[in-house]
Amino acid sequence: MDEFKRRDFLKTTAGVAATTALGAGPALFAPDAAAQTYKVVPEKGAKLRVLRWKRFVQGDEDVWIANTKKFTQMTGIEVRVDQEGWEDVRPKAAVAANIGSGPDIIISTMEDAHQYPDKLVDVTDLANYLGAKYGGWYPIAKDYAMHGGKWVAIMMGAAGNAMVYRESMLKAAGFETFPRDVPGFVKLCQALKAKGTPAGFALGNATGDSSWTHWLVWAHGGKLVDAKNNVVINSPETIAALETGKQLYETFIPGTLSWLDPNNNKAFLDGQISLTANGISVYYAAKTSQDPKMQALANDIQHAYFPLGHDGKARELNLVFPMMIFKYSKYPNAAKEYLRFMMEKEQYVPWQEASIGYVCHPLAAYESSAFWTADPKKTPYRDCFKNGTPGGYAGTMGYASAAALADFIIPNMVAEAASGAKSPKEAAERAQQRAERYYKV
Repeated sequence: MDEFKRRDFLKTTAGVAATTALGAGPALFAPDAAAQTYKVVPEKGAKLRVLRWKRFVQGDEDVWIANTKKFTQMTGIEVRVDQEGWEDVRPKAAVAANIGSGPDIIISTMEDAHQYPDKLVDVTDLANYLGAKYGGWYPIAKDYAMHGGKWVAIMMGAAGNAMVYRESMLKAAGFETFPRDVPGFVKLCQALKAKGTPAGFALGNATGDSSWTHWLVWAHGGKLVDAKNNVVINSPETIAALETGKQLYETFIPGTLSWLDPNNNKAFLDGQISLTANGISVYYAAKTSQDPKMQALANDIQHAYFPLGHDGKARELNLVFPMMIFKYSKYPNAAKEYLRFMMEKEQYVPWQEASIGYVCHPLAAYESSAFWTADPKKTPYRDCFKNGTPGGYAGTMGYASAAALADFIIPNMVAEAASGAKSPKEAAERAQQRAERYYKV
């Protein structure tokens, strides 16, 4: 944020958000009776500790902290915000749930709320209030946040996943538009390599950026489990996906087997690759840089939806963020009030805008925020949460799906087959065995 925004944020947020940040959607923000009557009374002397992941874009952190300070000013509730890397938040959340002590609120990733739902505060009343006021929750938000018929988390949103590419290099490779089918995508990657401007996709245990491997499997009709939670990853469809993965890996820059979440960002910004799958953080870094070379790069960056699956459906996996209140907290009402405050449009829209949409929304009303279309390069990220496929696909969410996702079964399978460490058949068989440890009959 520039100095003016830092200085005047607290006094201008509400007015600006209400009058300029939203586009043609005022009706979606008209609360019904349920929304108007929601109220909790924070505990006297409440103090909160919040643990969340470290920002990938500076605007996210700046405005989240500013909103938190605003909450303290309005309520008198002191809030401490700690930030850790993605890979560190998940184990810390699991430890907190196990020992019954730790932060009041943990903003973690993916299906964590399904790993210890009995340790989390029921936030159904808050979820119903927000849904009624802001156009309803996308179905996938309910998949991640509801367990046993109740809400055990409030979804912050998701780090949207899209294809990030250099427009000039795509055209130099003979493509005017980004392919919308898998075969066309493979041909693009092959053409980029032939031009000396290769692609690069994370194949290490990257919490967010290895999710393209799930798309690869799902796009070919493969899945870890069926609708009855039977493990079915060892299938002809998966084998076909792994064969495609081998073709793609041959076009990648060397080193992707060990890539974690920061690696493809760095490689793209360094000019080593021309195509990857990522959040909007690459564009943010280039656009906000004072370096003329980075500004030129920002002008060349474009974003596209993932190619559709063979069934014609979108099959992206996005990194979602459940905000969980733990039952050991002495101040559950204060924690609910904090989450409510952060999800209201006066705070949520400026926070999204400051991070240029790094976190896409789980509530339908926020589709109408004007910044999504003011810069068309942001628009593909607007629909990521709405169009996403849940990590437990095609089964139900629960401990097994959460544990299997956290164990990187599909990314490891794709990496093994793509690199030739195992044949596609061997990689699928190993993935089947690993998954069956969690999905026990």
